[in-house]
Amino acid sequence: MAAGIPSIFLCSGESGAGKTESTKLLLQHIMNLCKGNSQLEQQILQVNPLLEAFGNAQTVMNDNSSRFGKYIQLRFQNNTVRGAKLSEYLLEKSRVVQQDTGERNFHIFYYMFAGLSSEEKDMYGLLDPSLYRYISKWFGTEDVAQCWKQKYQELCNALDMVGFQEQEQVDMQAILAGVLSLGNVTFEPQEGNGSLKVSEGSRGWLKAAAGQFGVQEDELLKCLVCTMSVTRGEQIQRFHTQQQAEDARDSIAKVAYGRVFGWIVCKINELLAENVDPEVELREIGILDIFGFENFAVNRFEQFCINLANEQLQHFFNHHIFQMEQDAYRAEELPWEAITFSNNEPVLNLLLAKPLGLLSLLDEQSAFPQATDKTFVDKLNSSFKGNLHFQPSRGRVLGFSIIHYAGKVQYTAGGFLEKNRDTLPANIRGLFINSVTPLLSLLFTGKCLCYDRASHVNWGPSGKKLRHSLMVLMERMYSANPHFVRCIKPNSQKLPGVVDSQMLLQQLRYNGLLETIRIRRDGFSWRPSFEEFVERYFKTSECS
Repeated sequence: MAAGIPSIFLCSGESGAGKTESTKLLLQHIMNLCKGNSQLEQQILQVNPLLEAFGNAQTVMNDNSSRFGKYIQLRFQNNTVRGAKLSEYLLEKSRVVQQDTGERNFHIFYYMFAGLSSEEKDMYGLLDPSLYRYISKWFGTEDVAQCWKQKYQELCNALDMVGFQEQEQVDMQAILAGVLSLGNVTFEPQEGNGSLKVSEGSRGWLKAAAGQFGVQEDELLKCLVCTMSVTRGEQIQRFHTQQQAEDARDSIAKVAYGRVFGWIVCKINELLAENVDPEVELREIGILDIFGFENFAVNRFEQFCINLANEQLQHFFNHHIFQMEQDAYRAEELPWEAITFSNNEPVLNLLLAKPLGLLSLLDEQSAFPQATDKTFVDKLNSSFKGNLHFQPSRGRVLGFSIIHYAGKVQYTAGGFLEKNRDTLPANIRGLFINSVTPLLSLLFTGKCLCYDRASHVNWGPSGKKLRHSLMVLMERMYSANPHFVRCIKPNSQKLPGVVDSQMLLQQLRYNGLLETIRIRRDGFSWRPSFEEFVERYFKTSECS
């Protein structure tokens, strides 16, 4: 910072290795170094528990797994923090409607049931948590519920501290209650015209969801069972199939939750923005806490995106620690025996190259209405035949494998196209704009800019958004002075005090830490200019 160059801390490691905890410790340490106790510093420290409630969930690898990536920018003037800005990446919205065995939905749903009073639950129309399809699995023991109750109180304190208004908090929880109720709506054929109707047993859930969202029940039903379009000035109604109706229901739930999360990030940035003269030069420290590398029994589109981001970070690490370092030694003609390292650039070319990289092919297939996950896989198999980092799936499994820097991961291709398209049913926006719930209406009017325009693409396929976000993130990283925090996971059982030596060694190898130790030991770890050296140590010389 003294040199005027932004600094950035990069917390990386596989899921459950401790990246989020490291981020919290870094924030606490930086705030302590500021030697202040201002409200702004306290607000910044409350951002993490707030985001954890809405963006973290239990997975088989980690009980508090970040299901999004975040980049925190802290801005300073004369060693005093003046503001902060948050960027979020790739929230796993599909978790709202589907969780695998042994996993849970986002923490906030469980915190609400454990922390709200009976009167508050009645106000939001919440019933017994075991009734809700989106969260009914793995609700937890009494001890766990007590922990969630405490977490809910901490969340409320954080919302108050950061500056969220009481009505905003009420609207936010009403929307979340609506998401849960909507998940219980089921459908059955309607006699006579081939259309669908809400099944007898779930009419109450439709009514509850409409009330919680603040919309008309019949209008919400229309969004679920049919699509309206205009052709040559004539309005045409197309009835949904059973699968299309269920997909529409889940799409509404995902987009509502995603908009709430985006609004929270937007609101945090408004409340923590620096209040200084634009001409004042501010120094910056950034902290990147991104989802760790994942390899589950079933790996979907979300794991593919997460692992792609980790490939990009590993490439940056290799470039900075090995390539740039050894290039400097050669440029200065220093005696040096080259250190070889595992270069993952071929994997990134496979995934990101244009026009024939995997993401480009995914976007291409997503643009064809008739394309299916099978045609996508067939396209991959023909395009990457013979590529050392790509393997077609054997047998009847619809999928493919990528040989990542951290090992081979087999991906299930089902849902890749649908999740990449990330389309919002056309009539949903109109429905929610007219909501009597102020926050929900705001989220769909376009007046709430939940993303940094410079760092996000708000339209198009998810793959396009991910590629653009990674590009902007890399630009920030290459223009800053990086500090790497490599988190190592001690065991896969999530047990304290247990170290799996083989697992430890595997992480040290694929993260490049063994080679890093060697280059730090044998190399030149600090390379100041003559001017910097003299300025720093002049007082120790005889001339001083």
